[in-house]
Amino acid sequence: MREMLNPTSAIMGMGIKNVGLITDGRFSGGTRGPCIGHVSPEAMSGGPIAALKDGDIIEIDITNGRLNVELSDEEIKERIANADLPEKKVKGWLNIYRRSVSSADEGAILR
Repeated sequence: MREMLNPTSAIMGMGIKNVGLITDGRFSGGTRGPCIGHVSPEAMSGGPIAALKDGDIIEIDITNGRLNVELSDEEIKERIANADLPEKKVKGWLNIYRRSVSSADEGAILR
């Protein structure tokens, strides 16, 4: 889970005030505005965030703690099945960690 300080700092630095950031990354204490992190399962695990594309309409229901995208279940499944996930090669301990730890929605614990 990447730290989102750079993207949130860029948004604030550009003076953008009418945007929400939704990510499978994590936030530090410097985050401002409507930012939703730790969306899980993660995109790289075939989670629903992998189905999102530029221009999709997402409803952020802060009161009820829900995110909804205006896509049918079939469209989401098709997009996830056809998602172009980057192959990121890592070595050593990071590779062992990546293969051994569960998704954040399962506690990010050893399997």
